[in-house]
Amino acid sequence: MNIDPRALLTVTFTLFAIIDIVGSIPILISLKQKMGGINEFRATLISGALMVLFLYAGEAFLNILGLDVRSFAVGGSIVIFILGLEMVLGLEFFKSEKDIKAATVVPIAFPLIAGSGTLTTLMSLKANYSETTILIAVLINLVIVFSVLKSLGYIARLLGPAGLLAVRKFFGVILLAIAVKIFATNAHGLIK
Repeated sequence: MNIDPRALLTVTFTLFAIIDIVGSIPILISLKQKMGGINEFRATLISGALMVLFLYAGEAFLNILGLDVRSFAVGGSIVIFILGLEMVLGLEFFKSEKDIKAATVVPIAFPLIAGSGTLTTLMSLKANYSETTILIAVLINLVIVFSVLKSLGYIARLLGPAGLLAVRKFFGVILLAIAVKIFATNAHGLIK
């Protein structure tokens, strides 16, 4: 098994940028406070399983459901847009039942960590890189995701309430922009 270090670095950084766990910190802190905690290991495990599943069976799975990658991306962009609105406007669309297990899957594992952008990127990377290289890059990113999730309390104390609010609003606008971009890129041609 020969892994090209440059290819691994490229794929790892591509996934890191798409997952954007650092940019998700404000919403993750907010969700953690709202739900009374996050099961970090479970969130990492579920998002990792989604990524690996999509790497090997993504397109076939969507085809079985009668969906294409574009429809999937548009659906994910709407969820991301709503989360961004929450952050910017200070409204609460995502009502938590204080059920950490349910919130671990939606919206934490999907769409925040393993969102439509991440899953479609994984399928796109297969055109240029080996599945082994992509799998190792996914595992490296999962270690980063777990570390960030474990450090949310420390990050919240470091930023303080005012810093957290400012970062939350800023990244809310970023999330809105990402959602609009994903939507605009994939929505054309869906409505006939």
